[in-house]
Amino acid sequence: MPSPIKILVVDDHAMVRLGLCEGLQTQDDFQLAGSVASGREALEFYAENTVDVVISDFRMPGMTGAQLTTELKNHDPTARILVLSVYSGEEDIFRAASAGATGYLSKAAGMEPIYEAVRALASGETYFPTEIKKKLASRTSRAELTPREKEVLGLLARGMSNKEIMSTLTLSQATVKLHVSNVLSKLEVDDRTQAVLAAVKRGIVHLDD
Repeated sequence: MPSPIKILVVDDHAMVRLGLCEGLQTQDDFQLAGSVASGREALEFYAENTVDVVISDFRMPGMTGAQLTTELKNHDPTARILVLSVYSGEEDIFRAASAGATGYLSKAAGMEPIYEAVRALASGETYFPTEIKKKLASRTSRAELTPREKEVLGLLARGMSNKEIMSTLTLSQATVKLHVSNVLSKLEVDDRTQAVLAAVKRGIVHLDD
């Protein structure tokens, strides 16, 4: 009989962890290796235990799922990481995939796709559903915002005027106008409101940050 798939669950919300663990333990071919609340705990657990698949939340304080994925891959290039997120914007998916995640699912997908993803990852495959793949392809084809442009976009999302952005970032009026213009161009929109809406939809900006 094949050895069970050993799974580590990483999520800062206790109820989410509990629900995932209970669901995973209904599968005869799964074994819950551990359950932790942070990326730092996950790294420590992974270094000391046998884990076949890591299931990690995307948005966690201290260390995000993408950052955890990068650290795990640095420690073990063969690590298999399934990222779960309440966000399904193309930027979030891109961040996770770029970090080395081997699977990505919306938390709204339910347990069955998670079971399927875990088995796929454990067998050496990747797991990105069709809709996720489409969003990833769309993001990959877009021009990359620079770190400063993302910073300006974040301030636009907070409702700041160019003058307020100038003061916050200690930039000249001309430089702020250039950054705003570049943001609109790269997001393929016509004005600041459309830029913020596009940024939220794609996951570049989260209004609950």
